Amino acid sequence: MIEATNTGDHNAFVAAFSDDAYIEDWGRQFRGREGVASWDRTDNIGRNAHFEPRDTRQVGTSYVVTLDVTGDGFNGTSDFVFEIDGDLIRSMVIKPG
Repeated sequence: MIEATNTGDHNAFVAAFSDDAYIEDWGRQFRGREGVASWDRTDNIGRNAHFEPRDTRQVGTSYVVTLDVTGDGFNGTSDFVFEIDGDLIRSMVIKPG
């Protein structure tokens, strides 16, 4: 997901998520691969986002990745909370920085 974002690979970004994926971006919700693709176009690769990982930790069954975000949209640091299903992302919740 991070590599796909940083290289601008929309197809690889969407493929990193499960069919029933869920994204929450500061309260805005997106569901399924169609929702993932929509969020990517409007808020991520579509805004030339670049992610720089700063910290990763496991909290229960979730993984929290602190990312520095730059691009033509949000710029700053946020925690991304991931739930993983096999090798795919089932959910990604972005917390305000």
